[in-house]
Amino acid sequence: MDAFYASVELLRYPQLKGLPVVIGGARRRADDALLQAHAGLPLSEIPVAAFPRLKDYTGRGVITTATYAARAFGVGSAMGLMKAARLCPEAILLPVDFDEYRRYSRRFKQVITDIAPVLEDRGVDEVYIDFTDVPGGQREGGRVLARLIQKSIFDATGLTCSIGVAPNKLLAKMASEFRKPNGIAIVQPEDLQTLIWPLPCRKINGVGPKTAARLAALGIETIGQLAACERDWLVEQFGASHGAWLFDAAWGRDDRPVVTESEPVSISRETTFERDLHAVRDRAELGAIFTRLCEQVALDLQRKGYVGRTIGVKLRYADFKRVTREVTVEQATADAAQIRRIAGLCLKRLDLSRRFRLLGVRVGSLQPLAAASAAAATATDDKKSLDPSAKRSPIATTIEAISGELF
Repeated sequence: MDAFYASVELLRYPQLKGLPVVIGGARRRADDALLQAHAGLPLSEIPVAAFPRLKDYTGRGVITTATYAARAFGVGSAMGLMKAARLCPEAILLPVDFDEYRRYSRRFKQVITDIAPVLEDRGVDEVYIDFTDVPGGQREGGRVLARLIQKSIFDATGLTCSIGVAPNKLLAKMASEFRKPNGIAIVQPEDLQTLIWPLPCRKINGVGPKTAARLAALGIETIGQLAACERDWLVEQFGASHGAWLFDAAWGRDDRPVVTESEPVSISRETTFERDLHAVRDRAELGAIFTRLCEQVALDLQRKGYVGRTIGVKLRYADFKRVTREVTVEQATADAAQIRRIAGLCLKRLDLSRRFRLLGVRVGSLQPLAAASAAAATATDDKKSLDPSAKRSPIATTIEAISGELF
């Protein structure tokens, strides 16, 4: 999807189209004041001059996304809002609204599956689709079906997307970036030398900054230069698995199927504070944040139909050092109160004498709720036949023995 979060916001605020708009950070007082001051007007009629500007922002939030007009100033995702304000001070700043983005995400994916049901979900704004067995899917090399998907998504949501069509996922991912926004790019095997090899190695999905830097240190800047390397030499430099993958990727080889069903590994929520907080001096504020994160994780689990046994927390201190702690319990859960209680135990194992800038809660070791319920029922039946004086699990005993709130 093209600048997905920003595009969803422009559906609410069409008067901002064509302007530099940045989406980032939590809802602020200025955002609430904007809506209160124009409570009698439709959102589409709020004057442009009334919206908060990036130059007035103070804090440490980061950009989630930006419109293409803002990107022209060098503003981009994951950039600090304060830094972005120096590049584009007059950009309009809007808060992130994940509930709305998830709603539109479900809508555009439903449109696609109605046309091409073999779909792999790659997050809120991206999917892979297998055209192979879709009637008419091969017409004009896939362009006809790509146009139909674009038009259907726009008619249903008002949003645009860019589509890359190729023989495999690796090349399709790269092609999807060629003609943004609202473009279609087709890459055939014979296009490898002209379309793919001139690109920098970083354009290969899976080549991160560290690998790209190592390649550059070896004099390898483009995918074509990477393809010219001997496989054995790449294996010697990067290891058997990674070296072989780099060689195959440079030659456009990828045999991964489009996976329609996949189990999530974990579900997490985290937030970066506007200022560093302290466990004692900011106890009330942290308590509210911690509770909200646990409730959000619980809702995510319940909505997706999962429960989890491994519950953990993440902190990032003021010096950017990141620490995590987790514990695995006997009974899987998606209950917010239970998640908060166990996550609180994890927090007790961290150094809370220092200020920190980020707090996160994670639930892992997931299993579908139905399977967990069946297993729990079986375990209950088994326990009835055991000696009632048998020892309970140490972790369960420890959890129940601790009382009191951390924040």
